[in-house]
Amino acid sequence: MARQELRAMLQSRFAAAGGPGGHDSALMAAVWILLVAVAVAGRLWQPAPNVTPMAAVGLAAGAIFTHPLVALSVPMAALAASNLFLPSYGSFAMAAIVFAAAAWPAVLGFLVPRIRQGSAWAWLGGALAHSLVFFVVTNLAYWWMTDDYPRSFAGLTECFTMALPFYRWMPVGDAAWSLGTLCCLGMAVGAVRLTGGARTAE
Repeated sequence: MARQELRAMLQSRFAAAGGPGGHDSALMAAVWILLVAVAVAGRLWQPAPNVTPMAAVGLAAGAIFTHPLVALSVPMAALAASNLFLPSYGSFAMAAIVFAAAAWPAVLGFLVPRIRQGSAWAWLGGALAHSLVFFVVTNLAYWWMTDDYPRSFAGLTECFTMALPFYRWMPVGDAAWSLGTLCCLGMAVGAVRLTGGARTAE
């Protein structure tokens, strides 16, 4: 499928499917459950630290769902469910920061037209932006809110230096998951298109 055609189909088939109607509502509910399930499974199974589908799922949710709260609920629900099996964040404030840093790709997907249209470069940019923002925000918060490092420039530098091994594969994972998710969306859109064409022919 050509890139321009994929963009058009992503808009017309997936974004438009968020409207009223029993069939559309059931389709969107199934997509919501699928995205949450993928994110939960990916967080519980990490081939390397922080290599998860959270960025990809957030971008997809923002691109697909027509209501921002529905889009945001996907990464939020995935984090809440997977956290039942993962260590706690230590404080409510730290948890809130992690949730916000992990959920903002859904805002990108919702607001950036090129992500909604299926641009691979936009998806890649959103994925890499998520990696960088998550790394900076969460480690800055950890440095400020805990006593593990001195509240000085030296302490901040040490905190970020110690966190680098956890960041090393995160951009790679976010990029791979996001581009893979975009490809899956394209194949799904193609299947919907073929199915619709077959029904029309009948």
